[in-house]
Amino acid sequence: MNATPIEARCDHCKQTRPLFLYEPDHNMHAFPVPCEWCERDKQPLLCVRCWGKERLREENAPMSVEEEAATGFLMLAAHNNSRILARQQADKATCDGIAAATERAEAES
Repeated sequence: MNATPIEARCDHCKQTRPLFLYEPDHNMHAFPVPCEWCERDKQPLLCVRCWGKERLREENAPMSVEEEAATGFLMLAAHNNSRILARQQADKATCDGIAAATERAEAES
């Protein structure tokens, strides 16, 4: 919500009240997907009651097929990245172990 409300007609209920610019609070889209809130030409000025209703509607809106596909792709990429990172850490631990064993063997010689 804006820090300082203006008093005017609410874009939803049409009553004169202190208004706030509705700015959607969702993640930036990783891929260009159609989104009702991002595709609006102008975000509405809403009173507190209508702002709360719009917020609840946004939070409960189901994802589009494109959003679900993008989310699935990102989740898979994150899983693959964590597997790659774990493998790199295991390889480094193995190399460190070999280096330590080599140093011990050379020191004993």
